[in-house]
Amino acid sequence: MQTARHREPALKLLGDAAGPPRVLALKLRRLARALSRVTSGRVVDARLERLERLGIVERRPTRVQLVTGGIDMLRFWISPAAADYYRSQGIDYGFHQLLRVLDDPASMVDPVGLASEADVIIGHLMQVVHANPLYDLQLLSAHEGGLDELERQLEQMLAGAHPRQRSIGAIVEEPDYHARLLDVVRRFRVDPTGGVLLRANIVQSSHWSELERTFGSLTTSFRYFCRLPRRPGAAARHLLTVREFPVELGEPS
Repeated sequence: MQTARHREPALKLLGDAAGPPRVLALKLRRLARALSRVTSGRVVDARLERLERLGIVERRPTRVQLVTGGIDMLRFWISPAAADYYRSQGIDYGFHQLLRVLDDPASMVDPVGLASEADVIIGHLMQVVHANPLYDLQLLSAHEGGLDELERQLEQMLAGAHPRQRSIGAIVEEPDYHARLLDVVRRFRVDPTGGVLLRANIVQSSHWSELERTFGSLTTSFRYFCRLPRRPGAAARHLLTVREFPVELGEPS
């Protein structure tokens, strides 16, 4: 069984992801808020403080480490692991990113997620099959009622009653993903240390499995961030000279 992402022609997918013209203003307002928040140190500090209180973040990275770590997470983990998965699905990577932008451009501007509103994180979780949703579930824990709202929206998706049913349906790659994600959310709420859904290409690859141990959760990602250079010059040298994932800085096996 396939999703609309596999079955429908490109123009239909583009139209469904974009939605009717009346929702454009809403998307642009969400994007403006996202851009404003991602540059707000106050928002990031408040989120970090709550994550520390919850015990999810052990130590705060500096701003330089957050930026450098976010770039490393994108270039070593998020983008290449996703591209590998899309190849296995017969999905064009560039076109898939276009569909995501059309559905919700705000979900693309904050890769670390600290400044994102809860609804943006929820939409991002439901848009695409995650390599490991634990990072985002931990992030939502820092939003009052965030996990409740995720569970509610997943139930709406499964009932065919979500306001973004068609646009999310134009992007998500596996037909049972939302049901499996809902099960993961409910288990996470009982035991935040319990097992989580892992995408097939992660389980089948020792390379991606190694990277998942570092970037699969917010806790381990931030441990990595805190090992990175603290000064802008040293961080710039890291980004310019380190071409492969620095295993010695990653999460121990």
